Amino acid sequence: MKIYLIGYMASGKSKLGKELSGLTGLSFVDLDKVFEERYRIGIVDFFDKYGDPAFRQIEHKLLLETESLDNTIIATGGGTPCSEENIRFIKSHGISIYIRMNAADLVTRLKSVKRKRPLLKNVPMENLEQFIRNQLEEREPYYLQADHIIAGLVDNPEALSDLIKRFIR
Repeated sequence: MKIYLIGYMASGKSKLGKELSGLTGLSFVDLDKVFEERYRIGIVDFFDKYGDPAFRQIEHKLLLETESLDNTIIATGGGTPCSEENIRFIKSHGISIYIRMNAADLVTRLKSVKRKRPLLKNVPMENLEQFIRNQLEEREPYYLQADHIIAGLVDNPEALSDLIKRFIR
């Protein structure tokens, strides 16, 4: 069994994946961390040096490698499912769960997160919400193809994990 967590950056895929792993005993893989460990470069630095298309090619290869995993929760990058080929792969190889959040809540979360995000590097703070709205408009057609959609803002992460555990039974 594989569970793919998809959604916009800072929607909580990694945090929820770790927690769900602890509650279910399933392994956990964060594709962004796999990238950084394997290529020994941060994603922001990679984007600066090689650009988005090169990153998306490698990201696609890493996604394909998840085919060999079993009993694993996989946190994808925010853009990972955003191609027909990738979302089709995700849907045919496991259960997909979209952690859905609106732009305003994502802005609040992104302002408090210390991790750098390559796509936001040159976005002025006053334009951040509109930038996210525009990206969500482009990406949601892919995200909404997930098997399950859950609200990302839940006061009790355990309740969210319990909800997801019901999906995987």
